[in-house]
Amino acid sequence: MQATQLHDLTLSDAAALVRARRVSPVELTRAMLARVERLDSQLISYITVTAEAALAAAEQAEQAARAGDERPLLGVPLALKDLFDTAGVRTTGGAKILAERVPQRDATAVARLRQAGAVLLGKLNMHEFAFGVSTANPHFGICRNPWDPSRIPGGSSGGSGAALAAGLCFGSLGSDTGGSIRIPAALCGITGLKPTYGRVSRAGVVPLSWSLDHAGPMARTVRDVALLLTVIAGHDPADPASATVPVPDFTAGLEDGVGGLRIGLPRAYFYEQLEDDVAQAVEAAVAALRAEGAEVREVTVPHLDVATAAFAPIISAEAAAYHQRWLRERPQDYGEDVRQRLSQGLLYPAVDYVNAQRARRRVLDGFLQVLSEVEVLLTPTVPVTAPPIPGPAVATPNPLTRCTFPVNLTGLPALSLPCGFDRQGLPVGLQIIGRPFDEATVLRVGHAYQRLTDWHTRRPMIY
Repeated sequence: MQATQLHDLTLSDAAALVRARRVSPVELTRAMLARVERLDSQLISYITVTAEAALAAAEQAEQAARAGDERPLLGVPLALKDLFDTAGVRTTGGAKILAERVPQRDATAVARLRQAGAVLLGKLNMHEFAFGVSTANPHFGICRNPWDPSRIPGGSSGGSGAALAAGLCFGSLGSDTGGSIRIPAALCGITGLKPTYGRVSRAGVVPLSWSLDHAGPMARTVRDVALLLTVIAGHDPADPASATVPVPDFTAGLEDGVGGLRIGLPRAYFYEQLEDDVAQAVEAAVAALRAEGAEVREVTVPHLDVATAAFAPIISAEAAAYHQRWLRERPQDYGEDVRQRLSQGLLYPAVDYVNAQRARRRVLDGFLQVLSEVEVLLTPTVPVTAPPIPGPAVATPNPLTRCTFPVNLTGLPALSLPCGFDRQGLPVGLQIIGRPFDEATVLRVGHAYQRLTDWHTRRPMIY
């Protein structure tokens, strides 16, 4: 296979070709590193590229493949959002404060990727300390959307979304506190999953808000995401929130289709304040799944009216608690937007935080009530397509998180995948929300949709 074609493989196909010894891990890795060198000066999706280490790992993977090693990710080049600890490689959290921090050990999820044979290309750009949705990073450069470099890729996992859309890695890990996997997935036209809270260990992941943070996979297709989740999921004693639940092979039931599945459309709230092109794309996705045999019904999620009031004190107070010392000693080392958000978190009274946690339970109860009647909920991921890059110290508007943050309050699994484009050629995202620890059904619905459509196969002009 020619190097010019290698970057267009899916993660799953690349892994299968390596196991079949039809593609060399070294060949894959060299092809990806060449693309990063050629294209990333336009996107700034990487903070650190570990070319020498990646090629050494690829050579080891090539030897293992010759010996019959069939690990699921053997020789496949991936990249990581730069808040996952990597032994011997700096992990900055997108922040000046951590710019020279070099962990001694891998985050648990990273260790599991390595154990599965993955080759790590480097660390990806992100919104500073994951506290924002633009990835207009003042310390490591403004990350740009491959579909239109004048627009944001979303965030905080914006480097992951941009790199995947541009073919600069085959898969990535992101984190999601209010939408930080799903928003860049939607704005960059790739696939990203926020698993159930506790499904994937966050040990060794720079925190934003420990009761809202989720770690999860990002890739081009649902099958790729399912493969990554199977590798990284599972109990970890190093994460106090880690759940002791079985980990299935998430790729096993992907072909089961949606016939007879009950899909809920929570039109109140989630289908409000949408751009016309977003609304049309999502309605077309609903119609496609209905035509495949899904039972689609309109539902109402109770208690969403308290979600905003619950979310703000929790994320702000928990983030401020983590940053309290640095805010006192090094306030000048934060970007203006992040410093303002963190400083506001110091002002919340304890009673507001406690009441927010109580309200959070009501939001979860509302979702669980509806999900007892349907298997999944279908919504837009983001009400708009990618906005222009903001000016200095200008916060990106809250509409980007409108459909995502309530799901962080609940801890429920949620997938974003591409479902169309607006009239400017910018991607639109579809969100699928499921029951606790039922990622398998969420992924099954997403894969059924991707079998019907080709949105996930389209590539930006920079490609």
